[in-house]
Amino acid sequence: MQLSKKQIEYTQKANHRWNIKSGAVRSGKSFVDIANVIPERIISRKDKSGLVVIAGVSRDTVERNVLQPMREIYTAKRVSPINVSKNTATLFGQEVYCLGAEKINQVAKIQGASIKYCYGDEIAKWNKEFFEMLKSRMDKPYSCFDGACNPEFPTHWLKEFLDSDADIYLQHYRIFDNPYLDPGFVENLCKEYDGTIYYDRYIEGLWKRAEGAIYRKFADAPDRFKVVPDIGKISKIVVGVDFGGNSSGHAFVATGFIGYGKVIPLMSRRIMQKDYPEPIDSSTLDKLVCEFVGAIEEKYGKVDELYWDNAETVLGNTIRNAVEKHFTHVIVRPAKKIRIKDRIDCTVRLMGAGRFFITEDCESLSGAFQEAVWDSKTDERLDDGSSDIDSLDAFEYTIERDIRYLIE
Repeated sequence: MQLSKKQIEYTQKANHRWNIKSGAVRSGKSFVDIANVIPERIISRKDKSGLVVIAGVSRDTVERNVLQPMREIYTAKRVSPINVSKNTATLFGQEVYCLGAEKINQVAKIQGASIKYCYGDEIAKWNKEFFEMLKSRMDKPYSCFDGACNPEFPTHWLKEFLDSDADIYLQHYRIFDNPYLDPGFVENLCKEYDGTIYYDRYIEGLWKRAEGAIYRKFADAPDRFKVVPDIGKISKIVVGVDFGGNSSGHAFVATGFIGYGKVIPLMSRRIMQKDYPEPIDSSTLDKLVCEFVGAIEEKYGKVDELYWDNAETVLGNTIRNAVEKHFTHVIVRPAKKIRIKDRIDCTVRLMGAGRFFITEDCESLSGAFQEAVWDSKTDERLDDGSSDIDSLDAFEYTIERDIRYLIE
């Protein structure tokens, strides 16, 4: 089992109450925990009182990011699957609670508990209240925490904690600290993030504030991304529908996929209430969506799937009925609406890698990409009506279910 110099340093110096690795993606932060740290911490505390907890963004991410990789090293005899009804797994003979920490309602799961060891995956994505409750639950003299995270913005609550005078061992990672990565992968990842805030965060591992244009490469030269697609190579067409209010607009975007490698928005439309003399009711919206699907099929080919903004269930259900009536082959479902930052990250990487293109039929979406900027106060996408967020959301609904494959 090979460890890098950085990882070996962690095993030697991580003897504090809080031991946290912060830095670049794929830099080896988590591997040393899975291979060495977690087993050692659990086994050394086996006969001591208190609970063992592994927390992640969700129970599913705990399984995917922590337990499954551990199982590949130590087999299922030592690392069991999660018992869903009890939220526990058995690791090295010890019962371990596996919890999601993204939502505030998860706090109740550790209230009243005394925790002797906790491992934290993707800590910066946790709910702050969960982390605050965790502090009070680590009440044994031997209570200890190990965790890893990718950096966010400088005023993030976790960064404030890391800069405090608590008993913390903090280790910083750059992607170049992992000598076992394929040089070609590192080179490509650097290209994908070049010129964006993600380079500072995910390559250099820095806590940096996001400023300026989000899709900088596109905004600098949008015409470079324009193509006339080879319709015969399109493997799938997906439509996204975002519902707007009086001040925003309804947005429709159709995206074509060429395998899982390339993404091409084929057509976009934005419907503004101010352009219509009467309120846009559900029947009008149904008609507009069906006309959009018909226009796509006439020019680019059969639509396979349609995902609508799940915040508007009534409108979504009426659209589903209308589309399924006129286009029986189209699968219609509510959008998943995963984290906006994860959607942005995927799009930025596709643009940087030369795997994102756009047609001349996407005027509204092209404008949205050029206008999108970061909110300097919250470090999120600015959504104050000054830019077309609706078209961006509609586009992201078309790719979010395939993000895992698109960025691999």
